[in-house]
Amino acid sequence: MSRRIHTLLAALPLLALAACAPAPIYKSTPATLAVPPFQVAQSPERYAAGEVIWGGRVVGVTNLADRSEIEVLAYPLDGSQRPKANDSGSGRFIAIMPGYVESLDYPVGGMLTVRGKLDGSRAGRVGDAGYVFPLVRVAQAHVWSADEMTRGRNNVHFGVGVGVGIR
Repeated sequence: MSRRIHTLLAALPLLALAACAPAPIYKSTPATLAVPPFQVAQSPERYAAGEVIWGGRVVGVTNLADRSEIEVLAYPLDGSQRPKANDSGSGRFIAIMPGYVESLDYPVGGMLTVRGKLDGSRAGRVGDAGYVFPLVRVAQAHVWSADEMTRGRNNVHFGVGVGVGIR
């Protein structure tokens, strides 16, 4: 009996931390591809019309006559589908939105998560280098506020010593 109590007591902090994390904002399906943009850029025909949930940092917005295109530097997503900006980038992609989007609603440097279908690729440039951008026809998009990016992250740190934290 004592062993069960110890096991339960050891698991409680982990359960408490897991309860703090928000749920994913978009529902994945068995058809949702779990591949990063750089991999799709290498062979876009292999992933044609696949559904993706990708996110990252907004690089720029271009408004065209019938659509808007948002260039995104992709990052892996956490369990809540927030981009992990402190991780290494996983390529770039262009999120295609129907109609006009206000660039102030998708600010350069802002964090974004989209759900949509792959729609081929386009050659372009990043600085002076050639680049292949996977294209995503966006069904849903979410711009993360600074508060949303930090909410649900545990603030508990273990260690030995003295520390001061200022927020």
